[in-house]
Amino acid sequence: MKNFFVFLSALCCTAAVNAETLKMKNGNLITGSILSQTEYTLNLATSYGNITLNQREIEEILPDKHRLILKGGTQLIGVILDMDEFNLKLQTDDGTIVNIDIPQIVNIETYDYDRGATAQQQIVEEQIRREEQQAAAQAQAAQRAQTSQVEAAGGLTFDADIDQVFEAKQATVVNGSVVTPAANTPTVQPKPLTDEEAFLRNVKSGAITQQEYASAAKQELNSQKTAKSEPKPAKKQEEKDFSKYFSVQAGAMALDLQLANTARPGYETEEGSADVGGTSIQVSGKFLWRIKESNFWLGPIVGVGNIPNNSFEDRDPAVQTPEWISQHPDETPTVKTSGQLLTFGAAANYYLNPNSRFAFYLTGSAVYEMLTLNYRGEVSSQSIKSNGFAGSAGLGVETWVDDVMIGLEARQVFAKRADDLKDSASSNTVIQAQLSWKF
Repeated sequence: MKNFFVFLSALCCTAAVNAETLKMKNGNLITGSILSQTEYTLNLATSYGNITLNQREIEEILPDKHRLILKGGTQLIGVILDMDEFNLKLQTDDGTIVNIDIPQIVNIETYDYDRGATAQQQIVEEQIRREEQQAAAQAQAAQRAQTSQVEAAGGLTFDADIDQVFEAKQATVVNGSVVTPAANTPTVQPKPLTDEEAFLRNVKSGAITQQEYASAAKQELNSQKTAKSEPKPAKKQEEKDFSKYFSVQAGAMALDLQLANTARPGYETEEGSADVGGTSIQVSGKFLWRIKESNFWLGPIVGVGNIPNNSFEDRDPAVQTPEWISQHPDETPTVKTSGQLLTFGAAANYYLNPNSRFAFYLTGSAVYEMLTLNYRGEVSSQSIKSNGFAGSAGLGVETWVDDVMIGLEARQVFAKRADDLKDSASSNTVIQAQLSWKF
């Protein structure tokens, strides 16, 4: 935005000058303010005086040009077609239209068609002097024509002072210097063109042409836009890039627990055992290391789960006294249970296709399991514990989503229980969703 206001100020200053550049048919360039013009003449006010030009000698009135200096040193010269706070459209002399981002422009300035202040002054002064000489020569020729004429062969007549008339021919400009083509005028050795002059005349200065400037700038801007609009594709994640693995898992396990009250003296149920299991919520986490750049990963695992609330009728001899039975003839003492399951140990993953979009792996674990069942009866409460080793095996799948992986894992858990829970199933199925990271 700062650059935009600088450029806008520069353009406003340029417009305030209200100068026009005229290109003559002999190649001269004259800059000034047009005072008036007719079908045959044009009056021009320059910084060195007012002059009158013949319309037939004027080739065209050139449009205002500006010089743009871009980041990296590239320069462009042309007519500004349109500009806003984001983009500038420039047309070069060869007709090429270049769209330039405002942040890429370092500076913008008015481009002077003239070769310099000295050449401009010489052009104006020489034209004024030439007009004076022509007027004096015409006066002398008219006066001498009345007194003497020379008759040539074939009946043609020439002015005796015709050589003086030829000396009043129009001046020409060579590399910014005004010269008069008299018969004895020494040949002026042209100076090498500067880059600016070559740029104006559309010829090579030995370095680069205007077209090459415009083409190079256009390619540079296109490459910058392409680099911005086309971000580099993300690097594909590969197994060899990682050595550590962490996952958080949550799911459910169909926990089959049977409480064998018949194993305790005086306690019994109608069926001999009570179902105290149910669908258990399981949460676990594991941290694995890759073993020697293989597909095998090994590390610790910790898990926790719940044993859902249950209730059943139990013939508790401490409760079923004659007095209690008489007061509750149709009731049996009620027992309520709940509990928790804590595991910790080691886990392993073996990836079957680690570099695929969906990576499948075999998983297993060996853990120590601590089960606590809270037994709350009518008279007394107690904790029934079943601790021991357990193992699991299963299959998992996961896929990358940005920088993390999501997946699903199914395992079969094997645990042999004893004492009051000896009738429980030794195998249970757990299914968990997981969120994991490799780094």
